[in-house]
Amino acid sequence: MPFLGQDWRSPGWRWVKTADGWKRCEPFSPALDGNSQLSDISHTVILTDDDDEEIYSTEHCEFATKKRKKDHCRSNTDSQCFYREKWIYVHKESTRERHGYCTLGEAFNRLDFSSAVQDIRRFNYVVKLLQLIAKSQLTSLSGAAQKNYFNILDKIVRKVLEDQYNPRLIKDLLQDLSSTLCILIRGVGKSVLVGNINIWICRLETILVWQQQLKNLQMNKQVNNGLTLSDLPLHMLNNILYRFSDGWDIITLGQVTPTLYMLSEDRQLWKKLCQYHFAEKQFCRHLILSEKGHIDWKLMYFALQKYYPIKEQYGDTLHFCRHCSILFWKDTGHPCTASDPNTCLMPVSPQHFIDLFKF
Repeated sequence: MPFLGQDWRSPGWRWVKTADGWKRCEPFSPALDGNSQLSDISHTVILTDDDDEEIYSTEHCEFATKKRKKDHCRSNTDSQCFYREKWIYVHKESTRERHGYCTLGEAFNRLDFSSAVQDIRRFNYVVKLLQLIAKSQLTSLSGAAQKNYFNILDKIVRKVLEDQYNPRLIKDLLQDLSSTLCILIRGVGKSVLVGNINIWICRLETILVWQQQLKNLQMNKQVNNGLTLSDLPLHMLNNILYRFSDGWDIITLGQVTPTLYMLSEDRQLWKKLCQYHFAEKQFCRHLILSEKGHIDWKLMYFALQKYYPIKEQYGDTLHFCRHCSILFWKDTGHPCTASDPNTCLMPVSPQHFIDLFKF
């Protein structure tokens, strides 16, 4: 049997035997205005190549009716596809028959990222993953996965606008996504995008609206009902700064009060940050000295950041079970058959997540 698609076992065309031989037929039905009309259909008109019409009862066209219902429901919903199991089996090797079941798009649909963005521990992880997909893997997603991608992105923007949580992160994501879409839309003649070009233009316009909303975002002024950050002792404020892993967060916090600004300019703070993210041999290649002859660790951090990736920290990440080859959120679990499942778990970074589905 010749290989015709990702699943050669799928049903093919419907054929009708006529006096002249077998004719290929296609189901036809008038436009449906609502779900109620689907249940009222009592017959289906079959068109053959010689324009003959034959009417069959519903029981003979059960498959066609179910397919119309499924397509009708899909066209009238913008929600994400939900699955009972929040994990996915990752094949260790790809074959012609199994390739379609462990793609990046399938994993994106199955792992419930829509709910993950509501969890403060997973928010940064999901945003980083969406940013990496926007940069290089957007065309690898199926049509359903791309639809889910923008639905999740819409929830992220809404959350940031309501809670004012980490707007800088989502601004970077939207900037990368808009740049990628501009390039892909220009190459539409090469069929690099799934779906109508007008849909992608509308999505690009939506992204521009989101960017403008985030640009006009005003932080809500908190009501002072007691102690504030400025009331804490200096050593506690210093400990807070030393627990930041992002240099931009330190600079932002330093703009709150003169005391925090003084603490944020501490050379030892920036030295510790550089030592956490980068290796000693990398310092020598990009050494920056101040006017007094000392190493300017703050400038060193931002200079090194341009050449080397920084370590990523997340409150919660996806995990991969080496024993079962299953990818899942740790708190949801998975049906592991190992005697000691904890020894088989491996945290998965956003980049590692994408690399798992490269064949």
